[in-house]
Amino acid sequence: MLVAIILILLVLVVAGAILADRLAPKASGEPSRTLPIQPDATPLDRAVAPLLAAHPDLSGAVMLNDGPTAFASRALCTRDAGRSLDLQYYMWHDDLCGRLLAREVARAADRGVRVRMLLDDMNAYGLDQQMLALDAHPNIEIRVYNPFRNRSGLWRLLETVVRALRINHRMHNKSWIADGRIAIVGGRNIGEEYFNAASGTNFRDLDVLLMGPVVADAEGIFDRYWNSDTVVPLKALGNQDPERMRQLRDDVRGESTSDRAREYLAQVESARGVEAFLKGQRHLAWVDKIEVVADPPAKWRRDDRGEWLVRRLVDAIGTATTRAWLISPYFVPGKHGTRQLLDLARKGVDVRVVTNSLAANDVPAVHAGYARYRKPLLEGGVKLYELRAQGHPGSAGLFGSSGASLHTKAFVIDGHDGFIGSFNLDMRSATLNTEMGVLFDDAELGKSLEDEFRRLADPALSYTVRLDANGKLRWEDAVRQPPAILEREPDATLARRVIAKVLRWLPIETQL
Repeated sequence: MLVAIILILLVLVVAGAILADRLAPKASGEPSRTLPIQPDATPLDRAVAPLLAAHPDLSGAVMLNDGPTAFASRALCTRDAGRSLDLQYYMWHDDLCGRLLAREVARAADRGVRVRMLLDDMNAYGLDQQMLALDAHPNIEIRVYNPFRNRSGLWRLLETVVRALRINHRMHNKSWIADGRIAIVGGRNIGEEYFNAASGTNFRDLDVLLMGPVVADAEGIFDRYWNSDTVVPLKALGNQDPERMRQLRDDVRGESTSDRAREYLAQVESARGVEAFLKGQRHLAWVDKIEVVADPPAKWRRDDRGEWLVRRLVDAIGTATTRAWLISPYFVPGKHGTRQLLDLARKGVDVRVVTNSLAANDVPAVHAGYARYRKPLLEGGVKLYELRAQGHPGSAGLFGSSGASLHTKAFVIDGHDGFIGSFNLDMRSATLNTEMGVLFDDAELGKSLEDEFRRLADPALSYTVRLDANGKLRWEDAVRQPPAILEREPDATLARRVIAKVLRWLPIETQL
């Protein structure tokens, strides 16, 4: 019986490998393009144009490294939008933050703003009714990337098996673009944990707010995806229900007046976000060498790997002459990446990496992939820091969260070349998912990113990983005085350590 089941699964997978593209839903959306910007047609036009006039041919950029400011920046630029919103996300959760931002988007559409929303379909599972309700608005169109034809139940499971080789490719991109004037690009999805509003684990994450010529890069990437044959209009996969839209509005209106929402929105109000930058109350770096970059939409179909983002990032890291500081929640460098980092260290480059500890990592399999490279990296002079699952006083989330997990994906080279985006330093980002982010060459942004690295690597947030005299892994907890040397994966349960150990034996690195 077991043999028969295995044979059936093999047949389905082989059939899927041959027919996967034919089985996938077909793109059927009408092409559309970025709307041209105007000198003073919208509040954002009128706010941004004077700033750009004072800094001709330069792009404004600032890092958003705390959740409330990142939320406020999205909400406030949406309130001031008068022309277009182009939103591209891997995840959009149906939680407090997700619904509050959806309300801002719907209100913008009510004012006549054209909204194009592009979501990865894997993480849209179970949200069809909510999304179709939004999609029913005459000014909102939602498309999904690499979608399932079957939306639920056994048929969806069967499709997952048959199309396994294609379904495994996901759109990990993240961008929020308002009126073609402001773009927010980085690592945050839409959900409570990304904006420091969760009661469980909150992510330490990073975005970049952009204005000026570089925003055209983000819009061009959005158009390329939106009009590609990898995406399908949501309305082609289900039936719209305008009545559901009214119900959703009523639900969100009620939720927005709850004690929990008022507490969070009060913190957001104090952050202000984009409004502070537009009014000159917070500093923007004005940068010449900066661009938004991304993988091609149909990455898995391309034989020309020269278009893949990983090539640009590997080349950038390879230019390091003094220091290369890397931040990645999922860090599985593989043999080639490990060799590159060790080569840099041998040349005297100060190579440092911040990643999640086993206790902080939400995917133990990824930690298992990383663990096999720790010792060779340390032996070769690379410095490793692992984020604590629980920070020390002052690190808790708004609603009492004691958990922390790294979600920032960035690096800075020689203090000026840098990247901030969605790209993890692992094989999944390199070869399976599409990714995007901001590449720059600027000393001010470089300093800001190095400051962020120092904050994450500080003993209050991270353990320093070392080798003892016998070559054994040890974790230094420098918060204690004198510093304590730990002999096991800190804060991790025995069961979690055993699982990670077993997973190290499995040949799954290419999927991590």
